[in-house]
Amino acid sequence: MRVRVFYHDKCFDGACSASLFTRFHRECIGAGASYEYHGLVHRAGALFDESEFTGDENAIVDFKYSASPRITWWFDHHLSAFLTPQDQQSFADYQRDTVPPGRKFFDPKYTSCTSFLAHIASTKFNFDTKPVAELIHWANIVDGALYESPESAVEMAAPAMKLTLIIESSQDPAFIPRLIPLLTEMPLAEVLSQPFVAPLLDPLLERHVKAVELIRERSEERDGTIFFDITDHPLEGFNKFIPYYLHPNAVYSIGLSKSSFRTKVSVGSNPWTKVDPATMVNLAKVCERYGGGGHARVGAISFPPDQGDQARVAAAEIVAELRAANPLV
Repeated sequence: MRVRVFYHDKCFDGACSASLFTRFHRECIGAGASYEYHGLVHRAGALFDESEFTGDENAIVDFKYSASPRITWWFDHHLSAFLTPQDQQSFADYQRDTVPPGRKFFDPKYTSCTSFLAHIASTKFNFDTKPVAELIHWANIVDGALYESPESAVEMAAPAMKLTLIIESSQDPAFIPRLIPLLTEMPLAEVLSQPFVAPLLDPLLERHVKAVELIRERSEERDGTIFFDITDHPLEGFNKFIPYYLHPNAVYSIGLSKSSFRTKVSVGSNPWTKVDPATMVNLAKVCERYGGGGHARVGAISFPPDQGDQARVAAAEIVAELRAANPLV
C-alpha cells in the first residue's frame, strides 16, 4: 500500500502530525505500507492540486478540508478548516453517511493537531500514545503558544524550539519529508543532533537574532496593538513571539512580511496578556474576511508575492479595527 501524507508545511505541528499519522497508520491500519510526504502551504488561490492525490490512500493532516473523493484520511483543528460552505457540507454529509469511527475528523477545541490525532488514534483505533508523549507535549506547547514567558519562546533553549526554527525556515523541499519519520522514532534532542539537521541550526540562530533587531526597529505599539512591515527584508519565516518579547504589554500584533511565494499578513494575540479572552476579537473571523483564517487567537492571510499593496491595505484595516477595539482601555 502506498500512502501519501499531505501536511501543513513549515510548521512544527504539521510535521509532528504527519509523523504521528505515519506511526499510527503503520501500527494500526497498514503494516508494510510505504509513506510519502507532501507539504501544503496557505497561499492565494487554489490550495490543493488533485493530480497529486495519487496514493492508494491519501491523508491530509493539520490543514484545510478537501472534498476530493481521493482523500482517505483528514485530521484538523483549525477554526477555518473549510474553504467554502460546500466543503463544510461535504464533511457534514461524510459524517452522516459514514459508519463510525470513519477516517475524517475535525475538532477546533484541540490545542494542536498532533494531540487531536493522538486522541482519535488512541480512543477509536487502540493506538498506544505513550511512546510519543514527548512529541505530543511539545506540539501543544509550540502550536498553542503555551510557553512560560516571551523569553522562553524567543530564546529557544529546548530542542523542540530549535527544531521549530529549522522547520519554519527550511527551503529544501526534501528536508522536512526526511525529518518527519524521525520525530516519532527518537527523542527530539536526538533528532536535532542528526548530521543532516545539526549544521542548519547556527546560521538560523544568527538570522533569528537579526530578525529580533529588525522587528525591534520596525514595530510600533499603540492602543494595545503592534504593527510592523518587513516586506523589504524577504524572510521565509520568523519567530511569531518576537513582537510580544519586544512589547510585552501589547494585546495584538499585525506583521507584514514577504517570502518567495507570498506576501503574508500575520495576525496574532499575546499569549501572556492578562486581558480576558472573552473580550478579545476572534482573529480567525477577521482573517477569513480577506481569504485567510486560523484560530481565535492567531491567524494569517496570504497574498501573491506581487500584491504587496493589497496586503498593506488589509493590514492597515485590521490594525485600525484592533486598535479601535483596544481591550486595555
